[in-house]
Amino acid sequence: MTTSMHHAETPEHKLKYLLSYVSDHSPYYQKVFREKSIDIDSILIAGDLVKLPFTTKDDLAAANDDFLCVPKSRITDFVTTSGTLSDPVAFYLTDADIERLATNESESFKCAGGSEHDIYQLMTTIDRRFMAGLAYWMGARKIGAGMIRVGPGAPFLQWESIQRFSPTVIIAIPSFIPRLIDYAIANNIDFRSSSIQSIICIGEPIRNSDFTWNELGKRITSQWNVKLYSTYASTEMGAAFTECGEGKGGHLNPDLLILEVVDEDGNAVKDGELGEVVVTTLGVEGMPLLRYKTGDLCHVYYSPCACGRTSPRLGPVVGRKQQMIKFKGTTIFPPALFDVLDMVKEIELYQVVVSKNEFGNDEITILLPMHLQTPVFKEMLHSLFKSRLRVTPGFDFITAEELTFRMYKQEKRKPEKLIYI
Repeated sequence: MTTSMHHAETPEHKLKYLLSYVSDHSPYYQKVFREKSIDIDSILIAGDLVKLPFTTKDDLAAANDDFLCVPKSRITDFVTTSGTLSDPVAFYLTDADIERLATNESESFKCAGGSEHDIYQLMTTIDRRFMAGLAYWMGARKIGAGMIRVGPGAPFLQWESIQRFSPTVIIAIPSFIPRLIDYAIANNIDFRSSSIQSIICIGEPIRNSDFTWNELGKRITSQWNVKLYSTYASTEMGAAFTECGEGKGGHLNPDLLILEVVDEDGNAVKDGELGEVVVTTLGVEGMPLLRYKTGDLCHVYYSPCACGRTSPRLGPVVGRKQQMIKFKGTTIFPPALFDVLDMVKEIELYQVVVSKNEFGNDEITILLPMHLQTPVFKEMLHSLFKSRLRVTPGFDFITAEELTFRMYKQEKRKPEKLIYI
């Protein structure tokens, strides 16, 4: 890595370096600059980025390897995006990019109150071409903390590790935590007096847009007196927005990303408003991105945080642009459906199926385990959805085995709570 990427550099220096770097090394951006006659010398500050076009997920998928700025022989780690909505995209990291990931995650851990005295228990995969698992491991190592790599699922092994090694922090997909608690209760494990003090929640929101707990957040905190920290990240940005102790949104790390939050027309939204998250990656060597549209919709906050940090914050992901469902005249994002389902204690497994009916309109069917199929339960669900979302989806009941099989696909890294057919 050249010295011009040094930490003391201002964001303007980093941006300048990034632009000259991609114009020298990125076949994709060379083509964009040429076709759009872009003079990179006219882009001096973050505000000038509007002179550049956005980069979309489709661009990344269609021209995947053209984004690569180094020979493949220089690649240290090969990862893919989760492919929640589309085919997974390849991402290539050099040695310096992995070091940047470590920097990001160690800063994130510190933001969430972590230090070298912590022991982290990793309840997500560290293999399967998954960037986050590697980032957590690198970050813990960088701050000098310990880590237990248990991986996803396996409640018995999780509790055995907690009892054996006394970790202080869990890193997990939050919908796994109720299963962990239920297992502890069923097996007389005194989870409340365990060594766990906090949980870093990844991949799913635990708060509403006003920062109160959503149903999943409530479910965890009502049973277990632990501190929850939300974090929002993606493979493409190789960085994370992590909550501090105030719990008022995830903080931007301005050394690693330039953030824009834009409306339908691509204009910046104001403080507290909802928009699509757009990132420009700083200090990336392998596959830097300019004005990358994540598809994620978040509220953005520019006012300083009570914790003393002044960088912008992002609220929980309200939904993904491509996942907006128009159902019986109402606009719904999947997290709103999950939230209602998470309110019902009896529901341990569910899958939301979105399809089109013969008129081309969205239909929503929720798959639930067979044993819940009683008139009383269905009636309760109906009125719950009516009061919460004003509309009621369809319900189908299948065996728990079949539902588990559909949700926990061998090749997927997260449970499939949502599918489009």
